Amino acid sequence: MVTIKDVAKRANVSITSASYALNGTGTISDETRQRILEAAEALNYHPNPFARKLKTGKTLTIGVFISRFGGAFYEDILEGIHAAVMETKYELIVCPESKTTQKFLVQREVDGAIIFDSRIRNDTIINLASKDFPIVVMDRYIPNKHLCSLLIDNQHGAKEVFNHFYTQNLRKIAFVTGALDSIDNTERTHAFLKEADRNHMKIPIYNGNFTEVSGYNAAKTMIESKALPEAVMCANDQMAIGFMRAMKDYQLSAPGDIAVVGFDDIPLSRYTQPTLSTVAASRLEWGASAAKQLINYIEHRQPFQPYRIPTQFIPRESSQKIK
Repeated sequence: MVTIKDVAKRANVSITSASYALNGTGTISDETRQRILEAAEALNYHPNPFARKLKTGKTLTIGVFISRFGGAFYEDILEGIHAAVMETKYELIVCPESKTTQKFLVQREVDGAIIFDSRIRNDTIINLASKDFPIVVMDRYIPNKHLCSLLIDNQHGAKEVFNHFYTQNLRKIAFVTGALDSIDNTERTHAFLKEADRNHMKIPIYNGNFTEVSGYNAAKTMIESKALPEAVMCANDQMAIGFMRAMKDYQLSAPGDIAVVGFDDIPLSRYTQPTLSTVAASRLEWGASAAKQLINYIEHRQPFQPYRIPTQFIPRESSQKIK
């Protein structure tokens, strides 16, 4: 294994000077720093972040704790985080498994954390967060000065969907919920029902869990009940896609029989038949904002700024009733 001693020897400098160059500290000349960095590259040497923490108190590493890698939704968020981190001196560790979470999060083996994993309990997060270990959460709201809850403007998006239906004179409307432990689902559901109540309308609720299968099953239940709505909002695009697949199996079509809208604007929503109306929010911006806020807190103790990622309704074929 290549060590910092090997780098120092190749660059003909002391171990202290090599450490200064590799950690971006100390007062050494630019020429010496460049020579050390070139030696490290030639030897394929990478500093051990945990050894560095023993000496400096920092690993210069951000941990992202996420429930899964798959799907465009998470990929875009991770890309936004990665792009923001790459502009700094920090490195990124992505941890999707519980054992890894125990090692890096609970033992604080990173300088700060971005959490998008509902399996990690609120009390665990609250106990971990501190001045020296800030945390950004992206799937819940936790009031704490060492925590930043960074969420989508779900309320605005849901209101836009309701108004889209209402202005088309659609009054028999249903709603398919997502996972019940998701704040996104809770906020979208409550905002939609609040708008309906304000307009003296009762909205039947069908339970889903953010999967395509659950959207299919909700549509099947609805159709077989012989009480078809004129329009349906699904709490995410995957359920809306499943909903439209069930409609097709029952020889129904959107928007002719039922107008359908999802939420998230995943890439597939643009290519379904019909194309899916949805609510968009920049997941790249969401991820980048999480990383920037966390690093600014670590580096400058800059207080977290509560922020909602803006949403925009995207009307497509699935919900535009034929005049």
